Amino acid sequence: MSAFGEAFVYLNDPFNWTRTGGILDLLVQHLRISALAVLLAAVLAVPTGVLLGRSGRGVGAVVVVSNVSRAVPTLALLTVLAVTPLGFSETGTVLALAAFAVPPMLTNTHVGFREVDRDVREAARAMGMSRGQMLTRVEFPLALPLVATGVRTAAVQVVATATLAALVGGGGLGRIINLGFGQQDTGVILAGAVLVAALALLTELLLVLLSTAVTPGPRRWPLRPVRASRAGEPEPTSSGVPS
Repeated sequence: MSAFGEAFVYLNDPFNWTRTGGILDLLVQHLRISALAVLLAAVLAVPTGVLLGRSGRGVGAVVVVSNVSRAVPTLALLTVLAVTPLGFSETGTVLALAAFAVPPMLTNTHVGFREVDRDVREAARAMGMSRGQMLTRVEFPLALPLVATGVRTAAVQVVATATLAALVGGGGLGRIINLGFGQQDTGVILAGAVLVAALALLTELLLVLLSTAVTPGPRRWPLRPVRASRAGEPEPTSSGVPS
């Protein structure tokens, strides 16, 4: 039987899904680790990006942090944290993945707020808005598409990279791949890879739909065909009003 056939048999066996330490248990672990890492990274990166983007300063710092964080291999960071007092724990895995998720969130949030039109800010001040009102009612809605893109990119990267946690004793779907290598079973390896790839793609799809739903303005849903305008029908502008 080919590796694809063995993987199909493995994934089609209910016992592999429902047993203790099976696919469902590992999936829950994988999602918990990924969610905690993304949440921790968002708590650190988004407020920092907002602060630096609104002040117009810190461009060099953002570039340095992003480059350094991307240059450090996640597996190396996982290994370093494993030999600290944290040991082979879920906490060390979450910290390593959070460090990996910070750069796209920080960069996109910084750029999103920095690129808000100065004239829009001046108009908001002229209307008597406070700094807090400008942030929540003007700047954040305009920066939201880029912020959401940064969160989505980080989340997909974390879901895919969390597989490496199994190499240092962590949980998640990577344990299936690690088990396959230990048994030299290509079918199990392929089954684990398919599960991780499917989870990453599903995460991407769900976050695209979520970002589309919360972004202000006319919505263009993915996979939905764009309706061609009829002859003589005015094209809508970015504000939704026909020109």
